[in-house]
Amino acid sequence: MNNEHYEKLERMYLQANINTRIFDTTTVKISEGLAQIGLEISDKYFHALGAMHGSVYFKLLDDAAFFAVNSIVEDVFVLTSSFNINLVRPVDKGIISAIGKVKFKSRNLFVAESTLYNQDGKEIAFGTGNFAKSKIALSEKIGYQ
Repeated sequence: MNNEHYEKLERMYLQANINTRIFDTTTVKISEGLAQIGLEISDKYFHALGAMHGSVYFKLLDDAAFFAVNSIVEDVFVLTSSFNINLVRPVDKGIISAIGKVKFKSRNLFVAESTLYNQDGKEIAFGTGNFAKSKIALSEKIGYQ
């Protein structure tokens, strides 16, 4: 268990432009092979029917799976090579939470799944993605500090 690595990943996530400029109420907790990301719903995330847009589901599911994988890769940034989501039910209020877990790892390929829950603990979406190591070192230059 490398708590320093997890804390650096958490800071990198929270300091990313998209999370400071658009998703301003995001929380993150990373441990070995696991990541949990929370977001308080706001109407700025809604589509025309008054519920959260699918792009927000995708972002949270991908982020949780991605950081679950990067928790076990300590030298380089990983990249999402594919990600599929399934939307189960709409959400329009409360705090939602995405939990990502590593399901498979090899030298060059990682598979992770994530599930998105509403504040009542009901599943609202789930996804599975493939991830690969990049050639970009985890460094202060990319916010890993």
